[in-house]
Amino acid sequence: MKILFISDVYFPRVNGVSTSIRTFVAQLQALGHTVDLIAPDYGIATADEAWIKRMPARSIYFDPEDKLMKYNAVLKRLPELRDENYDLVHIHTPFVAHYAGVKLAKLLGVSCVETYHTFFEDYLHHYLPIIPKKLAKSLARLISKKQCNVLDAVIAPSQPMLDALRTYGISTQAQVIPTGLQAHSFAAADGAAFRAKYGIAQNRPMLLYVGRVAFEKNINFLLEMTKVLITKQPKALLVVTGEGPAEASLHKQAKELGLNQNIQFIGYLDRATELNACYKSADVFVFSSKSETQGLVLLEAMAQGTAVVSIAELGTKSLLIEGEGVLISTENTTEFADKVSYLLSHETERLVLGAKAMAYVAKRWTDKVHAERLVQFYSELIS
Repeated sequence: MKILFISDVYFPRVNGVSTSIRTFVAQLQALGHTVDLIAPDYGIATADEAWIKRMPARSIYFDPEDKLMKYNAVLKRLPELRDENYDLVHIHTPFVAHYAGVKLAKLLGVSCVETYHTFFEDYLHHYLPIIPKKLAKSLARLISKKQCNVLDAVIAPSQPMLDALRTYGISTQAQVIPTGLQAHSFAAADGAAFRAKYGIAQNRPMLLYVGRVAFEKNINFLLEMTKVLITKQPKALLVVTGEGPAEASLHKQAKELGLNQNIQFIGYLDRATELNACYKSADVFVFSSKSETQGLVLLEAMAQGTAVVSIAELGTKSLLIEGEGVLISTENTTEFADKVSYLLSHETERLVLGAKAMAYVAKRWTDKVHAERLVQFYSELIS
């Protein structure tokens, strides 16, 4: 098959959508299919540009990390896209990519599918704060319903996400197809070297969050939890990696909570050279987002044998199983801190939980399994 992906984000912009696209494309290519991607031009070339069609894009005032593709610039590429004889258009984001992707599929005479990567009803009000939260949720649901119901099919990364879409009134054919992990996520890494590089003592109790530093990730809860935790584990260090619009707010919160000696912000890490070692360096991976459609960073941490304490809501609810590498907590700072403290105080139990995490991910969450499911779904849709 020949497939045209279109997305409002891709590397060098680091987030879960970029990671999902790269993971699926690598496996689709390995299975003998051709994939091209339409994505914004960030002015920085990546190592795998050959299959990417970069589009002129402008900055977004409330989110400087992202770029907004120019709709007309995408449609101007129609003549060359016709010559490619694509079998299908696969959209990955709901902004310009959605509207341009739907239009292109119609003009090319092919089926159009979209993956609903982001839980926008729990996202929109953070970026449009002038709109009341309740109204923002209703608006997000209405937009999602309209967008999904013009497609030939929808892909959800988890069953809870698909269930949520059905409550919006989405009647389009749909399938749950998560993103699996690439082989490099399981590669051996040197956690001790990572600690040494960033000045973290080898024996210091270390918690880790990896991901976009955004308001919808609920990282503020992790800071509040750490404040409770240090009454039992005074040397505990929360390491936050990634960048995003919530950084200034979190720095302020850390200062107000008196956590300056118990928190370290690192920024983005190179996926190919540092990320595995970062996961490996942690004693416990902590996660409190309630808006994940899947939660790839949880799987990445588990693939390195790192025990997890996490809230399980929406997409993470179908990913996490109590005892299979994770202790699940409610959004209660005392309960969450108690589970983290238990693991920090019981090394054997922590290591056993980490080993279970690695085995669980290796058995159920590899990229090839889910790419094959995607190919089957494509074939059924086209036929």
